[in-house]
Amino acid sequence: MSENDEQHEQTFESASAGASLTFPMQCSALRKNGHVVIKGRPCKIIDMSTSKTGKHGHAKVHLVATDIFTGKKLEDLSPSTHNMDVPNVVRNEYTLMNIDDGFLNLLTADGGEKNDVKVPDNEIGQEIQKAFDDGVDIAVTVTSAMGEEHCLAWKPAPQ
Repeated sequence: MSENDEQHEQTFESASAGASLTFPMQCSALRKNGHVVIKGRPCKIIDMSTSKTGKHGHAKVHLVATDIFTGKKLEDLSPSTHNMDVPNVVRNEYTLMNIDDGFLNLLTADGGEKNDVKVPDNEIGQEIQKAFDDGVDIAVTVTSAMGEEHCLAWKPAPQ
């Protein structure tokens, strides 16, 4: 493989990586407990209702959702025939190696290191810190969507 081919391959990989943060889905196809983008934030749908409007109007879908990272409640009203963005949500499990300066030092499945996930600033973060201090082996679940990553769960690692 020539140097030019390698360079081309790398460009292609990085271009495809950023291209799939969201995908379109017709509003009427969205479901409760599914995901949707509201006001630029990845959300989980907690409630939705459809309302018919007038003689010539289109049905509207009222979405109530919570931001998957902050828990903040967001709402949206959209014609049922319109497309809305749905975030690609990925969950990965890692083994916790260390906690360093507010960041989790994680071991990936292929033996690499991941050091760019912050310790959650909530009860989950406090639980992880306490279990780590107590010498418990910990597996953390990191949820990624739309270029953001957060540790949203943890459990004692299988022995």
